[in-house]
Amino acid sequence: MGYRYITLPINKALSARQKTLLEANVRQNPSVVSAYISSNGNLTVYYEGQLVLPDLVAKIQRAGRADQPVAALPAKHSSDDNTPFVEYRRDAILAGAGLVGLQLLRMAMPGAFTAVYLGRSAFVLFVARKFIVSGVRSLLVERQPNADSLTTTAVMASILGGKPESSLTLLALSNFAEMLTTFTAERARKHISNLLRLDQQYIWRIEDDGHEVRVAVESLKPGDRVGVHLGEKICVDGRVLSGAAAVDQSSITGEYIPVEKTVGDYVYAGTVLQNGFLEIVVEKMGDDTALARIVHMVEEAQARRAPVQNFADRMANMLVPISFIAAGLVYGATKDWQRVLNMLFIDFSCGLKLSTATAISAAIGRAASRGVLIKGGNYVETLAGIDTVVMDKTGTITIGKPQIVAVKTAPGIKERELLLLAASAELHSAHPLACAILDHVESQGWAIPPHSSTETIIARGILAEVPDFEDIRGGRILVGSWRFMEEYKLQSPGFGDESGAECGYNLVYVARDQALLGLLVVSDPIRPNLKKTINQLRRQGVDEVVMITGDTEPVAKHVAAALDLDAYYAEVLPEDKATLVNRLKRRSQVLMVGDGINDAPALAFADVGVAMGGRRTDIAVESAAITINSEDPLVLSEVVTLGKQTMKIVQQNFTATIAVNTAAMLLGAIGRTNPMISALIHNAATIGVVLNSARILVVNKKRW
Repeated sequence: MGYRYITLPINKALSARQKTLLEANVRQNPSVVSAYISSNGNLTVYYEGQLVLPDLVAKIQRAGRADQPVAALPAKHSSDDNTPFVEYRRDAILAGAGLVGLQLLRMAMPGAFTAVYLGRSAFVLFVARKFIVSGVRSLLVERQPNADSLTTTAVMASILGGKPESSLTLLALSNFAEMLTTFTAERARKHISNLLRLDQQYIWRIEDDGHEVRVAVESLKPGDRVGVHLGEKICVDGRVLSGAAAVDQSSITGEYIPVEKTVGDYVYAGTVLQNGFLEIVVEKMGDDTALARIVHMVEEAQARRAPVQNFADRMANMLVPISFIAAGLVYGATKDWQRVLNMLFIDFSCGLKLSTATAISAAIGRAASRGVLIKGGNYVETLAGIDTVVMDKTGTITIGKPQIVAVKTAPGIKERELLLLAASAELHSAHPLACAILDHVESQGWAIPPHSSTETIIARGILAEVPDFEDIRGGRILVGSWRFMEEYKLQSPGFGDESGAECGYNLVYVARDQALLGLLVVSDPIRPNLKKTINQLRRQGVDEVVMITGDTEPVAKHVAAALDLDAYYAEVLPEDKATLVNRLKRRSQVLMVGDGINDAPALAFADVGVAMGGRRTDIAVESAAITINSEDPLVLSEVVTLGKQTMKIVQQNFTATIAVNTAAMLLGAIGRTNPMISALIHNAATIGVVLNSARILVVNKKRW
């Protein structure tokens, strides 16, 4: 069954952040496969099954009512007095100190200890206040007990049993476990916030007379020129007009080695100038920068839960009644209040919920620290099951920038003459092959002769009139494919086109006045480390690596053979890429990697779409589930590894939580432990699995 789609107009201007929030909100609908806002301002939604149109329209109408600019998203620090981390830490310390103090009072002054029973009870109720509110609300509002309901029952039972302080161990360790979870979440957010925090509140704007004026970053507008000096942070996205410098852009692209930036290069907000000076023309600011998009995407990812989190919640809610049932059975069989407390002090839900949420949050934060944007926890889980990887060729498998690798000339024709005539004809063309010719000529330092007229013949080549230039005779110049030459009745001088085609090269022929001058052999180099990346993917359980390209069969065959791919599809139209991905999804879980506009539908339909590289288009980023801001393909295998490791840790936590708490419950039922020991075992297991999840944040940097 194919997907259906609907296109709805958005009748108001939205900022980049508002668009991203609207797309994320629409994608929450279970029927929605993909949703993105196109450049013309329309919202396109692909879906299967039934789609409730009024709800969709309502979401569009609500879009833009609550929009916060980047400056209003300060990083949260654990030193703030009102953060959950600080609150849990305070209550954990309070419960621990209270437990020690009351035990000392009981040993030193037993009479006074007994006399302050009401004070001890009030103190315990105060420490447990948040658990009590949550537990009672769950029973009254949701009509279902949760872990806090169990904790509340245990606290009340300890008070009624005359030993309120016995629940302080439970409260101290429970708060400590919650503190670890919030610490991990804040640590993950810190990775993101560090990217966002533009310490530079002011920047040097270059006026028309060349003078630099110190102005607020907020006052800039597109087209302004700014100067960035040694040690300063770049606050805008833009292009270098003059100067040269080494820029640390690890926060955006994940490259630890500073990148040399010169005239014409693109620079990103949040990167740091390590030496030199750059004059930059402003293109994007604030919410429109790549930096802001990174932060918004990853912040929204925290709200997209993985299926395993929902499973953990359902399982935890199902296991909570077991503790109540066990407590009732033990009381009925033994009438021993201490054994009843043992049952109430042990629950499975804390370890299941906290460890799973911590693992997913840590994985997203860890990826963000490497410039990898995972748009939701659900994609972390899906990564673990990927067994087929589909890659676009141009710009993904290859660098995406064709280069001349050989020049063949007819007898009596010099290489310089051939290249200059071809460059003159292609001077105003934006075709990738034309860019390869022009870049090659410019690298030689040659002046390109002008043409008097030019005509582009679609899918064939260029016909131009070039006047005589220095020692080079001009004339009617043809630049294009061999089919183009044949249409003009040209004869091959003997070097033919077979060898290059069989090797996967693009061949560009050049002719002048019915005489073939030679040919240019053009190749788009395969990315360094791509072969290593594919090998690592296979070791991670990927069974099939497939290439999809619109290029010719010989070129595709050559690349597939060089990389030892399992299959390839050549001369594929953009609309057919999505069809091929859907066909592969019938028998496997598919990860699609691309970077262009023509890849967007396939990226949206794949189980996990990945937009990779600095040349990726905005629509590819919007359609993809994961964005890799690095040119290094090895990051792709690292992302897959992260997903598999995360789910492996989640499975470890499930096993440990159920095993340890079941053993503790059995020991408590037969009276081999007391409530304090039961609480210690239960919460030690919870803390252990949370720490196991948190170690994702400190993965060996050699692997990341």
